[in-house]
Amino acid sequence: MALNFIGISDINGGIMTDTASYVRRCEEIYHQRLAEAAEKIRVDADERPLVLLSGPSGSGKTTSAMRIADLLRKRGLTVHTISMDNYFLPDGYGEMPLDEDGKVDLESPLRMDIPLFAEHMEKLFKREEVNIPRFNFKTQSRSEGYTLKREKNEIIIIEGIHALNPEVTGDTDSFTTCVYVSVRTRIRDNEDTVMHPRAIRLMRRLCRDKLFRGRSAADVFGMLRAVNRGEDLYIMPHKHRADFDIDTFLAYEPSVYCSSLLDELKSSPDLAEYSDDYGSAIKILSQLTPLTTDDVPGDSLVREFIGGSTMKY
Repeated sequence: MALNFIGISDINGGIMTDTASYVRRCEEIYHQRLAEAAEKIRVDADERPLVLLSGPSGSGKTTSAMRIADLLRKRGLTVHTISMDNYFLPDGYGEMPLDEDGKVDLESPLRMDIPLFAEHMEKLFKREEVNIPRFNFKTQSRSEGYTLKREKNEIIIIEGIHALNPEVTGDTDSFTTCVYVSVRTRIRDNEDTVMHPRAIRLMRRLCRDKLFRGRSAADVFGMLRAVNRGEDLYIMPHKHRADFDIDTFLAYEPSVYCSSLLDELKSSPDLAEYSDDYGSAIKILSQLTPLTTDDVPGDSLVREFIGGSTMKY
């Protein structure tokens, strides 16, 4: 999939001309990308009833999975969604993988209970009953979750950062459809400087982690090196397996993040030591026309990161 480019002048122009219309058009573009994938999944439902949806941190995996599920239901299918996070290994269950610094590699696929996950995928395809576990991140423990048995004309969407990694999923190409979601659009500022799409995902995580996970901007930036390393090692090498590569960028979204992030980033210059994205983010955000959360639709992907969604996560 080719990268897209958009200029800040185009974003500001769309917002200032007719905010509601511009936001609606951006949402429709994203919706159409999902609809194309959903229709293909529907057509192949008998042969490929399992959908593997992957993307790096901050890519909008959860919302994309939920939106595709809704589109499939409107096409007459019953859909179940499974988060691969529930297959993480609990504390004390074997040795945790370490990175080159000797720290626990939180991004490694080896943190997953791969044998159990592979067993469940096979059983779900064969329409056999499984018990989906439930992982508690606060206690790093796993408990019994819920029973699931796929029936005829039912689709299972499985989302997680390792969903396209064959080390985790095994040889499942014959009965799965693979979807990769991420930010693919690059923003070009008024001085022709281009911001890497990774910076948009960083903005999303800064908003989300502050609101939902109690993390400061320093916490998020402090984790950035490990997160980026994990993406490069464990996620990006497998995105070529995707049947659909969906750009989750909405052109108006950085203007929304501007309102909540710009002042905080400007007042924290020490964050620059963590990433070149710090300076790039401030430069881009400073040139944007801000939008308030009131301008964001209740079912927008942006709500996954700023809160107030009408969808149940």
